[in-house]
Amino acid sequence: MDKPILEPGETCWRMAKADRLALIIDAASYFASLRRAMVQAQRSIYLIGWDFDTRIRLDPSIEDEWPDKLGPLLNALVKARPELEIRVLKWDVGVLQTLGRGATPLFILDWVASKRVHFRLDHVHPADACHHQKLAVIDDVLAFCGGIDITVGRWDTREHREQDPRRTSPWGFTQPPWHDATAAVDAEAASALGDLARERWKHATGEDLAPPGLDEEIWPETLSPTLTDIEVGIARTQPAYDGQPEAREVEALYLSAIGSAQEAIYIESQYLASHTIGEALAARLEQTGGPEVIIVAPLTAEGWLEEEAMGTARALVTRRLRRADRKSRLRLVYPANARGTPIYVHAKIMIVDDRFLRVGSSNLNNRSMGLDTECDIAVEVRPGARNEDASRAAIRTARNDLLAEHFGVAIEMVNALQDEGNSPIQIIDILSRPYGRSLHPLPLPHLNAVEERLAASHLLDPEKPETLQHKLRRLLAWAMPVAQLRGD
Repeated sequence: MDKPILEPGETCWRMAKADRLALIIDAASYFASLRRAMVQAQRSIYLIGWDFDTRIRLDPSIEDEWPDKLGPLLNALVKARPELEIRVLKWDVGVLQTLGRGATPLFILDWVASKRVHFRLDHVHPADACHHQKLAVIDDVLAFCGGIDITVGRWDTREHREQDPRRTSPWGFTQPPWHDATAAVDAEAASALGDLARERWKHATGEDLAPPGLDEEIWPETLSPTLTDIEVGIARTQPAYDGQPEAREVEALYLSAIGSAQEAIYIESQYLASHTIGEALAARLEQTGGPEVIIVAPLTAEGWLEEEAMGTARALVTRRLRRADRKSRLRLVYPANARGTPIYVHAKIMIVDDRFLRVGSSNLNNRSMGLDTECDIAVEVRPGARNEDASRAAIRTARNDLLAEHFGVAIEMVNALQDEGNSPIQIIDILSRPYGRSLHPLPLPHLNAVEERLAASHLLDPEKPETLQHKLRRLLAWAMPVAQLRGD
């Protein structure tokens, strides 16, 4: 029997049973499901994330007795539930940025005044790191883990319309189309994610919390499970800091999954900058009879600095993958909506063959492998496992469903193409068109000499914490040849 992909202590932190796991695509579905779950909370809600904005609407389609905006909803819940405690942990990016793009001053003051809504900024991490886990845990019986931040610019439907009046910022500006993903789990897997949330809370605040001690079922009635009766692996990236041990399960899990692939590796990622993961994928492309590799990414990174840091590194990884692709087994693509506008890809999904499904917060960049705090969950279907055939079929359906969304077609069309014997790449080639809703080839930008050195140095995308002395040494080593290249 082949070596398992999920191995506690190596490629995952813990394995835990879930009666149900639902892969949730795009934030319209996630926000609505989260709202339905939170209004059922009795004892505890943990919201652990990179960013939050209390002003966003969670479900524009529903009207009931509960507020729709995040901040008023949380305040209303603690007023209605005497035993409910809510804890919100957000990455500390500085007070001005916090007030500008995250929780508004009004609700920060409200939460400070409330003894049962606790808002904290997470600053207990290396200087260049960020807290990037995205968890929501309700009573330890339902948990969400993935890549969707509960903040401005994330809400979108699977249609990704050009001008959707519901996709606006608190200031009334329409946001661009956005593709994202998360997952919901229940039972022991939800409790394990509750343990992780409490662990992060304690490390950031010093407060030691006990589990809520409830076992009443919470599952949004509109949320259909993708998989049932399965074991879920939880993988972390955690830098060594302030007594916290290092964990690099996220990286180990990527490498194990890539190495085990037989037919196809399907990835959606905001970035493609990790040299370690790039080399692992290139090795599989160079291998005779190796798997197909499909990577869905955004056309460009979000903002100038990210494009300089991640876009240049992506160019180097892309170049390496294309050199390795001797048998046309690589498709590096970006999605566009019906009007041809690029859809920003923020999802972090990996599907290997029909036996491995992963979703989480980690990107394919160096930071996610060793510097930032990350959390992914994954399911592996082992030979002889319970519900093996049904689980494999569900994973195939999940991949086909994503392809159907990207091409704006019914999943039945993708399923039919698969039933005819077409591989995922062949399906992409058949459905691709040069305009409108489609997946388009990702262009390879030209890098000048300065950008080449910046990308190769990983200066803006480090893979582990660095001392100030080491960083200055690396900056000097990079800057001196750059000055010579520029003639300074």
